[in-house]
Amino acid sequence: MTEDQVLAEFRAADALLEGHFILSSGLRSPRYLQCARVLMDPRRGARLAEALAASLPAEIRDSIQAVVSPAMGGVIAGHEMGRALGVEAMFLERPEGVFELRRGFRLAPGTRVLMMEDVVTTGLSSREAIAAIGRAGGVTVAAASLVDRSNGTADLGVPFFPLVRIDVPTYAPDALPPELAAIPAIKPGSRAAA
Repeated sequence: MTEDQVLAEFRAADALLEGHFILSSGLRSPRYLQCARVLMDPRRGARLAEALAASLPAEIRDSIQAVVSPAMGGVIAGHEMGRALGVEAMFLERPEGVFELRRGFRLAPGTRVLMMEDVVTTGLSSREAIAAIGRAGGVTVAAASLVDRSNGTADLGVPFFPLVRIDVPTYAPDALPPELAAIPAIKPGSRAAA
C-alpha cells in the first residue's frame, strides 16, 4: 500500500480531522487522526494491518510470537495485526494507572512480541507498553503503528515500523500560533491530557 492509498483510507473513513485538538500528551495540533474511525470497518482495518505486516522485515515478521497493544486505541489495530501475522493478540490495560496484562492474558517467558499501536505521537504510551511487556516476561522485538505522527522524534528503544508517517505540527498550550489559538480546543482521544 502506498502512502497515498493509506491516506485515502483515512479520508474515506472521515478519520483525518482539521481544527484545534488537545492530544493525549497535552500538546495541541491543527490536525488529528481518529484511528477508531478508520478501524470501524473491519475490511479497512484488515487491509491496513495486512499492508503493515507485509512491510515488516522478514526476519522480524517471522520471529514474532504474539502481538500486544495498549488499550484502548491499540486494541483493534493489535487484533488485526495478530490476525495478519497469524499469532495471538492481547492488550494491556491501566486499572491502577500502569499498563498490565489482565483478563487471563499472559506471556511465556521470552515470548517475542510486536507492540502494536494505532498512532504514535510522543511515544510515551508505547514505551510504557514495552515496559509492561517486559514485566510480563515478553521481549519486544519491534513496535509498529498505523501512523507515526511524532515528526521523527519518537524513540521507542526497539525498531519501529509505522505504516505511514504524517508530520503535523504540535504546540505547547502556551505557545499556540494565533490562528490555532482562535479556534476552541477539543479533546477527541480516549485519554485525559497530561
